[in-house]
Amino acid sequence: MFYFGIEHEVAFVDSKGKFADFSRTKFTDFQQIVERLPTYSSDYPQLRIGDAGIKKKRWYIEGFERFSESANVIDCLPKGIEIRTTIHSDIASTIVELSSSFNLLCEVAAQFGFSPVLVSFNPFHSSFQPQPPLNNYETQRRQASPEKQTAHIPMLTYGPDLNISVAGLSYESVIDIGKKLTYYSPYIVPFSYSSPFYEGSLWSGLSVRTFVRTGRRPAAMVFVEKSEQLIESVPSLTKIARIPAEVGRIEFKACDSCDDFSIYAGLLALLKGMILDKSLTERAIVPDAEKHQVSAQQGFDNQEIFANSTAILQAAELALKEDSDLHLLTPLKEILQKRESKSHQLIRDFHELGSIEQALKNTY
Repeated sequence: MFYFGIEHEVAFVDSKGKFADFSRTKFTDFQQIVERLPTYSSDYPQLRIGDAGIKKKRWYIEGFERFSESANVIDCLPKGIEIRTTIHSDIASTIVELSSSFNLLCEVAAQFGFSPVLVSFNPFHSSFQPQPPLNNYETQRRQASPEKQTAHIPMLTYGPDLNISVAGLSYESVIDIGKKLTYYSPYIVPFSYSSPFYEGSLWSGLSVRTFVRTGRRPAAMVFVEKSEQLIESVPSLTKIARIPAEVGRIEFKACDSCDDFSIYAGLLALLKGMILDKSLTERAIVPDAEKHQVSAQQGFDNQEIFANSTAILQAAELALKEDSDLHLLTPLKEILQKRESKSHQLIRDFHELGSIEQALKNTY
């Protein structure tokens, strides 16, 4: 039995058409939206609320939390609003819930002048420096894990967590899946590329997010129950589950954001097929940064990337041959056949319309 979930980060432009990031948006600007959205009591305990109390709903503000010297949360610099689904036993219902939550978010956000745009890397800022500078407590807190040490990177990036788990697997088997997805990550992520902008102009490749992020941040994260099950690595492959519902979960974290949720369905089906597959034998504890950078720059135009992406898609297709989710791979097959991601469309729109903001308005 498989279980699925998605966490999808939504970026916005404001009523003036300007990109609403940490440089021009406050926590309260987005919090007024979240406050208007409903709470579903049946979501708990499968959804984690977290120490800061920000994650109380299916929607919450994603950002950089600031702490006082006495360890109290005193602010959160926002980058957008994250949607998370509850846990589902099939991919289709996961996508239905995500779509419903997204549509509701758009309705409420519009009341405050915000519109969603597809962004996977901040198109105008290439760095994030918290102001005021970190205090002593915050500095010590950032040493707690490799991910906290690179917590400034997610303030620039937007992307999904594609969550999948399989009932009854040993923790060793779950970690092995994490290693498998980590190795093959450079060939999974090109299906999602949507970040061709950098510092206010076109970048030289297709995914700034992948180029900057993967290698310094994980491709996959595996949640285990006990500390003795952890594998020490930088970036982390394993993490202690924070609630019982996380035990055995695999989060694939390396993809760009997608405004066509059928691609998320295809990616979840691809991950499911890769888990069932026995022919893909390579493993890695940490992602290969260099391969991810080649993938980010060239995508399917690189023959090695294209060949390996074709191989994993065919392996997943073969593994799913008797499965009802086989048809969900169709959007990925079309992307591979055309060798074209969302970034290609964004680049064309930029050339035609003359600005990043106008190109972004054509998303979703």
